[in-house]
Amino acid sequence: RRSGQYTMNHENSKKAPDGAAFDRSGSQDSLDELSMNDYWKELENIHETRGNNHEEQEALVVKEPDEGELEEEWLKEAGLSNLFGEPGDSLESVVFLSTLTRTQKAAVEKRVETVTQTMRKKNKQYQIPDVRDIFRLQSDSKGKVCDGSEPSTVRTFENKNETQDEAKGPKFSLGTDDQTSPPEDTRRSETAINLEISFAEQAANLKDSSVGRMCKGGGDDTLLPNFKLPKDKTGTTKIGDLAPQDMKKVYSLALIELTALYDILGTEFKQQKAAKIKTKDSGLFGVPLAVLLEQDQKKVPGTKTPLIFQKLISQIEEATLETEGLLRIPGVAARVKSLCQELEAKFYEGTFNWENVKQHDAASLLKLFIRELPQPLLTVEYLKAFQDVQNLPTKKQQLQALNLLVLLLPEANRDTLKVLLEFLQRVIDHREKNKMTLKNVAVVMAPNLFTFHGFGSKSIEQSEFVMAAGTANVMRFMIQYQKLLWTIPKFIVNQVRKQNTESQKKEKKDKAMKKLLKKMAYDREKHEKQDKTPNDADVPQGVIRVQAPHLSKVSMAIQLTEELKAADIVARFLSQKSGNVQTLKREEVFLYEIGGNIGERCLDDDTYMKDLYQLNPNAEWVIKPRNS
Repeated sequence: RRSGQYTMNHENSKKAPDGAAFDRSGSQDSLDELSMNDYWKELENIHETRGNNHEEQEALVVKEPDEGELEEEWLKEAGLSNLFGEPGDSLESVVFLSTLTRTQKAAVEKRVETVTQTMRKKNKQYQIPDVRDIFRLQSDSKGKVCDGSEPSTVRTFENKNETQDEAKGPKFSLGTDDQTSPPEDTRRSETAINLEISFAEQAANLKDSSVGRMCKGGGDDTLLPNFKLPKDKTGTTKIGDLAPQDMKKVYSLALIELTALYDILGTEFKQQKAAKIKTKDSGLFGVPLAVLLEQDQKKVPGTKTPLIFQKLISQIEEATLETEGLLRIPGVAARVKSLCQELEAKFYEGTFNWENVKQHDAASLLKLFIRELPQPLLTVEYLKAFQDVQNLPTKKQQLQALNLLVLLLPEANRDTLKVLLEFLQRVIDHREKNKMTLKNVAVVMAPNLFTFHGFGSKSIEQSEFVMAAGTANVMRFMIQYQKLLWTIPKFIVNQVRKQNTESQKKEKKDKAMKKLLKKMAYDREKHEKQDKTPNDADVPQGVIRVQAPHLSKVSMAIQLTEELKAADIVARFLSQKSGNVQTLKREEVFLYEIGGNIGERCLDDDTYMKDLYQLNPNAEWVIKPRNS
């Protein structure tokens, strides 16, 4: 049988001299050989399905980058392409660089140095600004980085000898001979997730204080660390809470932060790049997510995940989630293939008969949909980075890396992954009846997300045995900590605020210069002061003016107190009822922080308004529906 080679190689992998495939250390220690049986069975089912599929789509080819190409692409992704001669706003880059932590700056320096050396070899006549000079301007005699973390001893390119050692890959020390006291974060509980200090800075402090500890979990679900979101008085920021222009900044910062974290921990971070292939421009299975969403949004405006994906999940849930072996027991292969073809022909016409679809067949179709995407759900660029999370030293660092990786996913991929993980959690909630624990579900789903057919069967066969337990653990993490993963760390939000503040200062200077040149500065400033005076007089100190254009009470002055929360303000407005305006439900409206040092941010109910006001005193406050 075709699957025989996988079983045989699986057996051989146990006898490998280095024991890599079933290393009991690191993240793989919690999934023993016996618990991986479902993984190999699932893999067997996948290959059997592919063997029956005669309409195999064109394989995705991952390009091998030239020297310096990866770093050049990385700088473009981070919005810093002007650092190696590409056109761009250099002043904007200076503003951006001024908000980076030391570990983030070191990551940028490392890539710029590589690109610079590559260009010199290729004799490219670019005037490349020396990034070290830019950083020196930002960090002269400053005791702390912008996110409030203490300066770390991260090595930069100013010390050439240390640079050469660093290029070989930083080593994570587990020794105890360092006499410096551990930083505050390392003395916290293993389950305390610090979102206020850069993850890479925390890792650097751990490394320097030599108190890094491996956090090993057992095979039981209950033995995973009980990581929890910390309470933040200025409010927790979730993906979807910020305006698009701020999310662009979040993306750049997350990419740099993830790279800095991997650099500190000695794990190679390489973005993959796929060669262009022909893909289907219509249909259901094997269609790019973006194309699917485009055609689905014509039918259901505003939908964020493919309609077929939503329907398959609802079909599984309608039958009951208590079915034993749900997701693990495959549907009948011939029947699944027939259903797939019938869905392609009838789904959008609305003539497909869902009553004929058995639950296990629907589950197999759901997994088939994920596998048949022309590019992995976790994307070609970041699939390897998701896999490499298993190699990070501690579970806390693995979680931090996953958090940043989720921020880097395209919106369509991220939304689809979120719906999938939420569904998997609902399956696990019925584990007493369906016998599908967190571990069982993770083991079954990992091959569907991580063993992507497009990368060529040879490379997968060589690596899947080593990766199996590790990717199953990564899958466990994504399911268990999904609420944490969709949180934007506070230190990144603070960096966005700092960038906005610095950009506004620059804009004000530019405007002032234009006013001076036009000899109208005095009149305009006088006019601005006159405009501001009534508002300042109207709103006393310690009071904010909240607007609610969609509600009957459209404006209200709110006195700030220590205990006043965002939910209290919304409730106060909703209590003012009037027949003139359509009544909105509580769950439909939110308080927004708009302007000042943020573009727009939807506030969670537990945000303490006085603390947030002190962080952003120039913001406007508006109550409105989330999707308006």
